[in-house]
Amino acid sequence: MTYSVVFGCILALGFPLNAVSLWILVRRHSLKSPSAIFMINLALSDLLLVISLPMRVYFYATGSWPLGIMACTWITMLFRNNIRSGAIFITFISVDRLLAVVYPLRSRHLRSTTNAWRACALVWVLIVATNIPESIRFIRTMESCNATACFVTPCVQGEQFVMQVMAILLIAMLAVNVVSTAMVYWTLRRLERKFNNKMNVMLIFAINLLMFVIFFMPLNVVLIMVKHNVKWTSAITPTVCLCSMNCCLDPLLYYFSLDAFWKKQENVDSRLTREQ
Repeated sequence: MTYSVVFGCILALGFPLNAVSLWILVRRHSLKSPSAIFMINLALSDLLLVISLPMRVYFYATGSWPLGIMACTWITMLFRNNIRSGAIFITFISVDRLLAVVYPLRSRHLRSTTNAWRACALVWVLIVATNIPESIRFIRTMESCNATACFVTPCVQGEQFVMQVMAILLIAMLAVNVVSTAMVYWTLRRLERKFNNKMNVMLIFAINLLMFVIFFMPLNVVLIMVKHNVKWTSAITPTVCLCSMNCCLDPLLYYFSLDAFWKKQENVDSRLTREQ
């Protein structure tokens, strides 16, 4: 019952926040910047996660799963896709800001809306392509369990290979975010007298790192430890709850990036360009 309440709160907050954020991003920012494009795709990823939560609420409230293995598979894939796509789009945002601040001239041809859309399209294609073999493997795992036991931890143990790969990829993306944050920090420190919006810039990177450390990494640690100690399987569901909360905090990234940073960044980019 506790998990049903937690997922219910995530659903109640996540759906309106991300729906409104997506509407504002599309209507007010007009898809004119790579950052806005990455954030639109991040909001869409969060909405896909949110629409899968009602059935998780039902399962943890009643302890039964009436929809069969196929429905369980697709809802599980939506959750995993959110972790992957969310982490990727957050990393894209960090790299885009890194290029804008550290390499304003050399990155002009890279930081275009066309390249941003191509990168996002590639991400979705790869995720969907990954879902096909992964869904087949998941169905086989579920067939060895009770069909009414969707989301039950013992049924997840057969998916350790997929989980380990996911953990490695997320750790690699965390490293990219850490390096990007460090490079931008040192660049802004060098330009401290010429740069008036240092706090706004670094706030974006701080939010990105917090997303990884607070929401993504605990699940990663548990997935890695499960391979060495089965007792850690009891921690999977709590960390899944924590990971799902990222969809409620992502709108903070949109707000600070576009209201407190992006609108000013155009002037910052032009200033840095003149100084190069």
